[in-house]
Amino acid sequence: MSAQANTSPGGGGLAPAVNKTAVLLLISVAQLMVILDATVINVALPTIGTALDLDQSSLAWVVNAYTLIFGGFLLLGGRAADLLGRRRVFLVGLIVFAGASLVGGLAQNEATLIIARGVQGLGGAIISPAALSILTVTFAEGSERNKALGIWGAIAGGGAAVGLLLGGILTEYVGWRWCFFVNVPVGALAVLAIPRILSESSADAETRTYDVAGAVTATVGLVLLVYAMVSASDYGWGSTRTIGCFVAAGVLLSLFLLIEARLAAEPLVPLGVFRNRTLSGANLVMLLVGLGLFGLFFFLSLYTQQVLGYSALRAGAAYLPLTAAIIVSSGIASFLLGRVGVKQLIVVGLVVGAAGLFLFSRISVEGSYLGEILPAMVVMGIGMGFVFVPGTTAAVGGVEPAIAGLASALVNTAQQIGGALGLAILTYIATTRTESVMTAAGNDPAQAQVALVEGFQRAFLFGGSFVLAGVVVALLLIRGDIQAPKPGEPVAAYGD
Repeated sequence: MSAQANTSPGGGGLAPAVNKTAVLLLISVAQLMVILDATVINVALPTIGTALDLDQSSLAWVVNAYTLIFGGFLLLGGRAADLLGRRRVFLVGLIVFAGASLVGGLAQNEATLIIARGVQGLGGAIISPAALSILTVTFAEGSERNKALGIWGAIAGGGAAVGLLLGGILTEYVGWRWCFFVNVPVGALAVLAIPRILSESSADAETRTYDVAGAVTATVGLVLLVYAMVSASDYGWGSTRTIGCFVAAGVLLSLFLLIEARLAAEPLVPLGVFRNRTLSGANLVMLLVGLGLFGLFFFLSLYTQQVLGYSALRAGAAYLPLTAAIIVSSGIASFLLGRVGVKQLIVVGLVVGAAGLFLFSRISVEGSYLGEILPAMVVMGIGMGFVFVPGTTAAVGGVEPAIAGLASALVNTAQQIGGALGLAILTYIATTRTESVMTAAGNDPAQAQVALVEGFQRAFLFGGSFVLAGVVVALLLIRGDIQAPKPGEPVAAYGD
């Protein structure tokens, strides 16, 4: 990977003499902050509840507030990066994220903490698509970008597991508030580094109009959709609140599609981009991966702590092999990408990843880490590394630089919506199975752990099935190679 590059500022390119290694390091650190914060708080929740006197419902919203705002604002953040300038938007996102982290660490009550988490989610929704679009326009398509995406994929896949370990270490040794404070110095250093490392880039446009109606309907619709998913476990899938949120989200998102297709002069999401079958297929695959994968951290954390009796620190450390497997397999995937093709790697990764989730369904009340958890972690980690790199490549490759931020936002949105929906569905499946087993046992307290584990087993089986369904999507929609559009060729024409 060359250290310097001369790229034009127009059409999404960066200014001359960009140090690509420094760019990759900077955006990787920022992305790691965003990924870590999705999980770093999880193992600290019991301590936070004791310190601020929060009940279980309030603690759930410490997690859900981040997910809700992050998932809802990704599309807006990605398009803003294309139109307003990727460096400028990236900088704003970091300031918002670090500032919210400081407020969260200082919080003395429930309202302040939950609001701070929501604002963190907003910062993450600005940072993540801007960072990936900077990567896309900085590194040339082919082996150079594949290597950069290999690092990116390792961060995306391993960051969540590292967050659990970091959360355990910080909570155990310096206190839960440092799960927030740790972002402040890192964010400050990144903000200081941006003017020295990044040059501005944005879409070429003689005149820019902003699709306000599209932005409002998409953002509010996605927020309501994610809210319905994350609150369904509290209020029930058939409750008036849940159904009402789903209906309102459906109406707003349908109106958004109408605005984009018929009314907007400069759409927030040009619908023609979905004619690119590889881009559409990759986003659907990543949504299915989110459906199956995101629940793993939730259920496995409960299993190790509530059934096997692990401490928060030990539970976090248990994920290290998963992180290592994802990092190694992401590197291998980036090496193979130009030799094998994205479709083949994605299919192999999905099959192996699903096998790992199926292996997790073997957990038992008397289970052991070496016998049941470790083999499943290694297998699933290898599979996910082989999915994240080619999946991201397929989602952002072959698009014009002018919509790099949009393509980046779409794949992030697919993962986030998939994760929120998957966690809600799998929690319902696990809880239903647990209740069924307890009822059959006459609600015998001695069978509580058996019932809990059987619920986890059922969730892992369904999670693996979601991931395996991605194989069909990949085979039908994703091309084996990724090519940029020819000069002057509309992006929508590619992949028809």
